[in-house]
This record gives sequence, structure tokens and C-alpha cells, in this order.
Amino acid sequence: MLQIVTALCTLVTPAPPGTHATVIFLRHGQSTWNAASLFTGWADVPLSTLGKNEAATAATELWRAGFEVDVAYSSRLTRARQTLDIVLQISGQPDVPCNRCWRLNERMYGGLTGLNKVETAAKYGDDQVKIWRRSFDTPPPEVDLDSEYWPGNDEEYLHIPLEDLPRAESLKDCIARTLPYWQSDITPALQRGKTVLIAAHGNSIRGMLKYLDGIGDDEILGLEVPTAIPLVYHLDADLKPIRTERAAADGVLSGYFLMGATEANDPQRSHAVA
Repeated sequence: MLQIVTALCTLVTPAPPGTHATVIFLRHGQSTWNAASLFTGWADVPLSTLGKNEAATAATELWRAGFEVDVAYSSRLTRARQTLDIVLQISGQPDVPCNRCWRLNERMYGGLTGLNKVETAAKYGDDQVKIWRRSFDTPPPEVDLDSEYWPGNDEEYLHIPLEDLPRAESLKDCIARTLPYWQSDITPALQRGKTVLIAAHGNSIRGMLKYLDGIGDDEILGLEVPTAIPLVYHLDADLKPIRTERAAADGVLSGYFLMGATEANDPQRSHAVA
């Protein structure tokens, strides 16, 4: 029955002419630290109950649209892995091969990790915090090497050379860390014409979107990626985005969101702290 329904749904949302491959970006659902307005970054926290429900809704939207995923990718952080697992289970695709990589992790917030937004502003000042959060190339203070939030102290990253593990990152740094994985591991699947699902984070996804759509440094700062709303890109044989009438109205993105009216009008999904 699932195969029949999926086939019918595919007829409702066909890929545009010239489509060679499809990539679906999915920011994880709300985490427990998102709910508490804490800077999260590489801190490995789980989804909140709302975040799990958001992931389930994303799965339903993908199922309704008839997307059959060939291969999936996620960061090594629990909230992204949980989101991907929920989506694949509920959409009836639990056997899709999944690849996890630290290069898809969220931006490393360094010494801000675990701090509340209000506390951070009180400690450093509103203007300085705005620079750290919204500038392209200014990182926050580095995390201490003896901190529980320094990834060099986490067994999850023992396979990564210490010099490659960030102590703090700007958006520019995060993009530079993410894109090599796009080129080395994700691009080959797209070149084979596959449908790819990437469950990651607001800033690592922004880096891939910046690359795909050629978004400028200033423009990317204003781009918000909502939590757990699938963003679909159809690519041609050269892996260039095919823009359709469903693309985001602001003209920056060539892809389109799969969402209902409730998700589209929920500001919390666009502005949750990473």
C-alpha cells in the first residue's frame, strides 16, 4: 500500500524537466537547548518532544510528496541523527544507508557554548554578541582545552586530528569545514543521479546553500533555515540548481520548502538558537 500511495504522490509533485539528481536539506528539529535558548554548537544534546514531533511532520511531508531517498547523510550530533532516524522510519524507508560526518556538525560556538542569550549579552555586551552571531568571519572566544565542550576531549572525535578540531568558528570557518565533505562524499551520489537527504544544522546547511546558489557573504547572513522543514533542490546534469515556480519567494534560494501553513507561519522554527 505504501508503494502505491508513494507512486500517486510522486505524480502530484514531479521533478522539473532536466532533473538529474535531487538533494533534500533538513535542519534538525528543536533540541532541548534550543528550547532553553542556549548556544549549542557541538554540544551533543537530544531533540525536545517538540523537535521529535517536528521531525515526524517532516517525514509526513516527504512521504506525501513521494520522495524515495537513495542515501542519507547527517552530522555526528545526536539531534541531527535523531531527526534523520525519525524521518526515515516514519516515511517507510528505514533501510536507507546513512553516513555520519563531523564536517556536517553545527558551527562551533567556542566559549559561548552552553550560555543563555541573555547571560551572554550581560557578560559581553549586546553589540559584541551581535558581531559573533551575525558577522561572516568573526568567531566567538575559543573554548578552553579543559572544557567538556572541547571536542578534543570527546571520544566521538578520536578519529579526527586535534589540529582539525575547532575551538571556535565563524560562519566562514564553518563553511570551509563543511564544503570538503560535500565535494568528497555527497557529490559522487548526486553525479550518479541519486536522491540524497542531508540532516544537519542551520549553519552547515547555510554553507551548502551558499555554494549551490552562489549566495554572497552579506546575503547568507540574513538567511534563516527553519527547523525540520524539508528544503528540496532539483539539480541538472552539471549539478546546478533548477529553479521552479515553487522556489522561495525572496529569490535567494532555488530550492523550495515542503511545509503546510502552520509550519510556514511559525517564527520559532526560523530563529531557534543553533
